[in-house]
Amino acid sequence: MRRRGRRGRLGACAGAGGGGGGYVAVGGAGRTGPVDASPTGSVTMVPLDGPKGGRTTAPGTTGSPPGGTGSGPGPARADEAPVPSAPDRPSPTGTGTTASTGAGAGRTAPAPVPPDPAPTPTAPPASAALSWGEPVTADGDQRWCQKVTVGFWNAGGTVVRSGSVTFGTHVIGALGIDWSTVRTSEALPVPIGAGARADHTWTVCLDAWRVPLGMHIETRDLSVQWK
Repeated sequence: MRRRGRRGRLGACAGAGGGGGGYVAVGGAGRTGPVDASPTGSVTMVPLDGPKGGRTTAPGTTGSPPGGTGSGPGPARADEAPVPSAPDRPSPTGTGTTASTGAGAGRTAPAPVPPDPAPTPTAPPASAALSWGEPVTADGDQRWCQKVTVGFWNAGGTVVRSGSVTFGTHVIGALGIDWSTVRTSEALPVPIGAGARADHTWTVCLDAWRVPLGMHIETRDLSVQWK
């Protein structure tokens, strides 16, 4: 008869019915050389040291795992504890308003430092602006002389450093007739500072022959040149 050996080999037992010694013949009788011991029928292999309660399908065989259909995993064995599933983790990048917790969380970008304002260009000082009043006259020691006082005011931004004043002196007859006008020039009382006022008195004299006896002079107008 045929039997399954412990290690899967096939053997045949033969012997006489009585007292002859038995023997095991491997392969075909009377052959020498390599023996083809491949099984000729359907063979189920049972592993000797497999996991408890488990079954293993022999390599090269097909079939579904016990207790299930299809290609999915079978039910858990009684001696195996179920593996807990990992909890869902939030996506590293969400669409909510949760603040980030990285190394730079909570920091705000420093406000830009405004550049230093450009220096305002200094306007050049205004030039001198001289103005004057009407001449104030007084009699002199001679009929052909007269004292004339004029007030000046510099409304500009610089000093008046030079200039001249020209007087218009009229020759007046005994009946008040204006016979002639004589012009004479005098120097300005400089310097006249910016924003300063200055009063000055001149003695204006004409030639004696221009003012005959019974006549006198009156300085009525003036013009000024300055810089």
